[in-house]
Amino acid sequence: MAAATLPGIRACVFDAYGTLFDFSSAARGCRDVLGDDVDRLTALWRDKQLQYAWLRSLQGRHADFWQVTGDALDYALATLRLGAPGLRDRLMNLYLTLEPFPEVLAVVARLKQAGLRTAILSNGSPRMLDAVVQNARLGPVLDHVLSVEEVGVYKTHPKVYQLAVDRLGLQAAAISFQSSNAWDAYAASAFGMRVAWCNRYAQQPERLPGQPDCVIGSLAELPAVLGIN
Repeated sequence: MAAATLPGIRACVFDAYGTLFDFSSAARGCRDVLGDDVDRLTALWRDKQLQYAWLRSLQGRHADFWQVTGDALDYALATLRLGAPGLRDRLMNLYLTLEPFPEVLAVVARLKQAGLRTAILSNGSPRMLDAVVQNARLGPVLDHVLSVEEVGVYKTHPKVYQLAVDRLGLQAAAISFQSSNAWDAYAASAFGMRVAWCNRYAQQPERLPGQPDCVIGSLAELPAVLGIN
């Protein structure tokens, strides 16, 4: 057995967007229309999506992630002056079938086989999460798919991380949380979870409360971190 960096873990909880599913795949699916604007649209759409989620949480004016995602896309399309007929609908539909990262299915299945409980904890609405999970064939290897809609506020509010603790019936320290979003990883750590920050995008460490227990480049490294061959 590998030496575990995170010993005593009984459940693995994953962020969805950017961690399990590649949010950039939606714009790539419209490269025939977007051309060289694929990357610019992806970055601006994602930035506004997160900003709107956080701002709505601060205002106490929650709307589900489907609306937030659409509002962010409208902003990005207007800013970049991208108005091709049908483009918005194509992009939104592609968001329901985002591509999983290549290692995802095999890794989650390996964790499940090793006796760990597995879950998603995401800002996504139930409809959005059901669609991407089904598309990636992840349903059989997940015990729970948890949406912030159950608590009515977005990450990084502690209520979101408490939702996973409550549904799994475990102490936070028995849960390994994986996110590619540094702000999410740090918040889960500050809450009390053990955290493997999947730093897919070579981000700098955050200047926020919390500290990930380890940093991995992809989820393929996770079984070894947990002491699983």
